[in-house]
Amino acid sequence: MTIINMRIESPLCLYTGIVPPEWIDYNGHMNVAYYVLAFDHATDAFMDYLSLDQSYRESQQCSAFVVESHINYQRELMAGDPMRITTQLLGFDSKRIHYFHRLYHAKRGFLSATTELMVIHVDLTERRSARMPLAVLDRLNAVMTQHIQLSRPLQSGRVIGVRAKSAVAGIATITPSLALAQGHR
Repeated sequence: MTIINMRIESPLCLYTGIVPPEWIDYNGHMNVAYYVLAFDHATDAFMDYLSLDQSYRESQQCSAFVVESHINYQRELMAGDPMRITTQLLGFDSKRIHYFHRLYHAKRGFLSATTELMVIHVDLTERRSARMPLAVLDRLNAVMTQHIQLSRPLQSGRVIGVRAKSAVAGIATITPSLALAQGHR
């Protein structure tokens, strides 16, 4: 099978599932920890798609570790809701893969959550980063050729933080660290 002649979905859809009742929290919707788990299942499917699967891990003593992730919650899911997660490759180099998952309600079609992730390829015997094999890089290149045509996700590249507000009605906003530095208690 040649990768070049293979049809590659844009974006990939490699994971679907149903929200189990045990994933529901005291607010009556899917708990944040289980969004991470659902995205982790989609990451496993993506790694398998790239041939970084269990047999690869066992034979090559290498794997991919998540080194950073950012999740945005858009709309809640409930017990029994069908899920569909898509994957978009945003970039890669010889050791890293940067990608983006979107979690949708599979029947109603709304976007529930997104996550942006960076994984690093690791030699499990040395516990250090290592170059990926050419076959995996070729597969990533084939996917990137299709995914480069997709729009960059709005939620990608975000930085989390609280923006300081400007003075309101003549009263300046003082941040806690600034207040302490100025002697305010």
